[in-house]
Amino acid sequence: MLTIDSSITEIKGIGEKLAEKYSKLNIYKVRDLVTHFPKRYDRYGEIIPVSEVKEGDVVTIEVSLIGRAALRNIKNLKIVAASVRDASGVIHVTWFNMPFLARTLKPGTYYILRGRAARKYSGLTVEQPQIISKQEYFNKKNKLMPVYSLTAGITNNNISKAVSQSLACVGREQDILPAYIRKKYNLVSYAKAVNAIHFPESDESLKEARKRLVFEEFFRFIVSLRVMKTENKKNSIDRIYKSCRMCDKLTDSLPYKLTDAQKKAWLEIKNDMSSGYVMNRMVQGDVGSGKTIVAILALLYNCENGYQGAMMVPTEVLAVQHYDECVRLLEPFGVTVVLLTGSMTAKQKRNAYESIGAGSADIVIGTHALIQDGVKYNNLGLVITDEQHRFGVNQRKNLSERGVRCHTLVMSATPIPRSLALILYGDMDMSVIDMMPAGRIPVKNCVVDTSYRNTAYKFMEKQISDGNQVYIICPMVEQNDDIEAESVIEYTHNLRECMSGNIRIDALYGSMKNSEKNDIMRRFAEHRTDILVSTTVIEVGINVPNATVMMIENSDRFGLAQLHQLRGRVGRGNRQSYCIFMSGSNSKVSMDRLKVLNNSNDGFHIASEDLKLRGPGELAGIRQSGELAFELADIYEDADILKMVDEAVKSIDLNDYSESCGATL
Repeated sequence: MLTIDSSITEIKGIGEKLAEKYSKLNIYKVRDLVTHFPKRYDRYGEIIPVSEVKEGDVVTIEVSLIGRAALRNIKNLKIVAASVRDASGVIHVTWFNMPFLARTLKPGTYYILRGRAARKYSGLTVEQPQIISKQEYFNKKNKLMPVYSLTAGITNNNISKAVSQSLACVGREQDILPAYIRKKYNLVSYAKAVNAIHFPESDESLKEARKRLVFEEFFRFIVSLRVMKTENKKNSIDRIYKSCRMCDKLTDSLPYKLTDAQKKAWLEIKNDMSSGYVMNRMVQGDVGSGKTIVAILALLYNCENGYQGAMMVPTEVLAVQHYDECVRLLEPFGVTVVLLTGSMTAKQKRNAYESIGAGSADIVIGTHALIQDGVKYNNLGLVITDEQHRFGVNQRKNLSERGVRCHTLVMSATPIPRSLALILYGDMDMSVIDMMPAGRIPVKNCVVDTSYRNTAYKFMEKQISDGNQVYIICPMVEQNDDIEAESVIEYTHNLRECMSGNIRIDALYGSMKNSEKNDIMRRFAEHRTDILVSTTVIEVGINVPNATVMMIENSDRFGLAQLHQLRGRVGRGNRQSYCIFMSGSNSKVSMDRLKVLNNSNDGFHIASEDLKLRGPGELAGIRQSGELAFELADIYEDADILKMVDEAVKSIDLNDYSESCGATL
């Protein structure tokens, strides 16, 4: 009999070979499968005339093929391009890596096509459209159909069928919320929510399901935070911090003065570390506000008093940049800094492990490699996580537990309204760096539509001729992993045809191997590339003071906080920088949202406006950057639910829920 804890091999149609492929999605048991929620939903709308197709919309059209489809090869990418028409007009269509269509599509034949319309160099184009039979169209018209994250060898249909067989296993025993909380906040049962999130009967049932599951996700998270806070209060230590002479010398030797906000944050950190209790503090500051030097002072203070320090960052390129900065500033004080990343050779890792274990490494800078099993620390006193929203609570905890009652400092450039930050970081004391260093030149912004693109390209060429560099955030924002890479590659190819031949252009996207990403980011950091075309993977993890221009295509499809994070990649040097927000929509709502960015470079103001403008309960909310790595929840779209959960958790006995939420008291 199939149960929630059964192996997925007990599901009809899943053998050992298929189970191995499911493991790449972290699906091993029925429990994992039913909580592999859809990433979005598909719905076949009305067939519309070609003349009514608008850029950015997902459209369904019934058209005939004009002539034969053409097959083009760009690098490893095969593109099938065709023109189609109906009684109202003509439009282009393209397919990526489906070369057989060049042979099978027949001129003059009518097809029902469904895909997203984008503005290309050849004009309005429907990208990667599905070819739908009339029967399929009428069967699925207006139904909400789940679309799942996939891996090679697993289709959407595979997952959908397996889930439908497994939903009967979801019962009352999996419901961790008591009846009085469900009643008070009008929440459906867990079983009903899981069924409806996979196969919603209506928009309303999907809203109800999502509300319940988001509530539970926040509930588990906040219970874990409260438990951690309770544990932290008990953590007195006998570690002594007194001497601060090296830190004073370092601040005196800097070619700039710390801002008052930096001084205040540094004083709060120093007081925490010398208090006799474990520090658990967050430093929240806008991009470019100078959090890194505060972190370096904390590491030096820790080292000067005889303890080892570690700093974990989300990307290898950022780790190398922090390592180089620490070496430059701290080696004159006799401090030994060691780098540890996943791409290092076995010998390099072995040497790093030895120096860390022996205590000859005073400070360790690295990525997730810092929490691998082979790493043994020596008298670890301080752990810092930078860009902390990229790490889960458990990863941060894992690093801090490598020592005995370590001080913990987390850094965040993600602008979150204070009302939400107090809930999300309720286990921490908070320092805010809300001033920019003197001499920092504010980024100049402009909000434009797609007719400005060629003008923007000319502006970029002028900047490059002056020795500067450029980011372009690619317009592939539809959550479709299958064509993300193809979209970036094609955009890059077309850009090379528009730009001067001597301009060096690279492409970066999420599905690349880490080694490729690191190599491309390193080339850009070393100015061996002039333009970096990228998805939002660039949002965190690279510091290039020489980059002065960023253009974000289809910026109307992103949340304001994420756009601000992206913009933070420029304006990091001493030259005037520019950010071009290109909107695929001319609607007043879109333009009003983007004007907030046009008029302000203050991340905290922008975050507050984002919260006001978005409002709760949107089914397909504008994408954010995945703060705190929630599966379904979005702290902006779901701010009201987060506040409900905070209230609910205050009314419970943590001892009753800590185990079911994965926390321990």
